[in-house]
Amino acid sequence: MLLLVFCLLLVTGAIIANERLKANNALKQVEKLEADLKEKKKENDDLKTRMAALSGQLNLVDKRKLEEEWRELVVARDAVKALKEQGVDKDHIDELVKSVAVLMQRSMDVSDPEKLKKRIDELLVAENSLKDQQKLEEQLKSAQAESKDLKAILASLKSELEKTKKTSKPHEWPPIISLSEASGYYFRSGSAELTDKFTADLNGSISTQIADNLKRYGVDIVEVIGHTDEQPLSRPSSNMDKLAIGVVSAKTPVTELVPADNAGLGLARAISVANILRGNGALEGVTILPLSAAQLVMPGDKLTTGQAGNVESRRRIEIRIRRRDNAAPMGE
Repeated sequence: MLLLVFCLLLVTGAIIANERLKANNALKQVEKLEADLKEKKKENDDLKTRMAALSGQLNLVDKRKLEEEWRELVVARDAVKALKEQGVDKDHIDELVKSVAVLMQRSMDVSDPEKLKKRIDELLVAENSLKDQQKLEEQLKSAQAESKDLKAILASLKSELEKTKKTSKPHEWPPIISLSEASGYYFRSGSAELTDKFTADLNGSISTQIADNLKRYGVDIVEVIGHTDEQPLSRPSSNMDKLAIGVVSAKTPVTELVPADNAGLGLARAISVANILRGNGALEGVTILPLSAAQLVMPGDKLTTGQAGNVESRRRIEIRIRRRDNAAPMGE
C-alpha cells in the first residue's frame, strides 16, 4: 500500500511540474497575444476612422451589422496570425486549454504567473514533506513492534523471576553434620584410624544424608573438618608433610600418618573420613575437601578461650556442604 501511495505521489509531482511548465508557456503566449492585440487595436482604430467616412452612406441597421461582422473578422484574423507566429497549432491549443482547466479545478489562479509559480512550488514542498512523514511513520511502526517484543520478553522474565522467588529458599542454609565422640563416633586413640562402627555409619546413613543435602540445596562441595580438644600430643616429630598427599590419593594407608600436634591430628582424621566418603557410590563425582580446625573452634562455631582437659564433644568431625566458587580454579 505504501509503495502504491509513493508511486501516486511521484506521478502527481510529475503532473504538477508538467502543468506548471505548460501554464508558464500559456501565460507567455497570452502576454504576446495581448501585445499583438494592442497593435491590432491601433490598426482597428484606423479602420474605424475610415469606416466613419462611409457610415453616412449606410442606414443604421446595415451599419451595426457591418461593424459586428467586421469586428469578428478582425479578431479572428489577429488571433490566427498571432498563434501561427508562435508556432501553435490546433492540437497545442487543445492541450493548453486542458492544462489551464486542471489548474482551475484545483482552485489555482492562472491569471497571475508569479502567484501560480509560487503555489506550484509550495505543492512540491508539501509533496516532499509527505514523503518524509511516511518514512517517519514506517520507522515509528518498526520501533513500536520492537517495543512490543521487548515488553513481552520483560513480562516473561518477570514471570520467571516471580516463580524463582516462590521456589527459592534464600534464607535456608544446608545443615552441618557433626560427628563427635560424645555421639559415639570414635577414632583410635591419638590416631586417624576409624572404628568399624564409624566406618559403617559413614558408608550408610551419613553418606545418604550428605547426598540428599547436595541434591536439595544444589551444591557440589563437601568439606570435612577435623576438630580436637586442647590436650597436647607428646610426639617429637610428624610425617604429615611427607605422607598427607599420598594418603589423600589413597596410595598410602591412613594409619601411616603420624601427627605431632592437634592441627595435624585434626587434618589426619579429616583425611580419613574424606577417603571413606570419596569411595562411596552415593557421592560419586562430588568434590570432598579435608580441612583441620585443630583445637581452635568450639562446638557452635565459637573460638576457644582456653579449655584444657579431656572433652569428648570437642573431638569431632564436622561435615559442611557448599556451592563451588566458579571464579576459583577447579579440582579436587
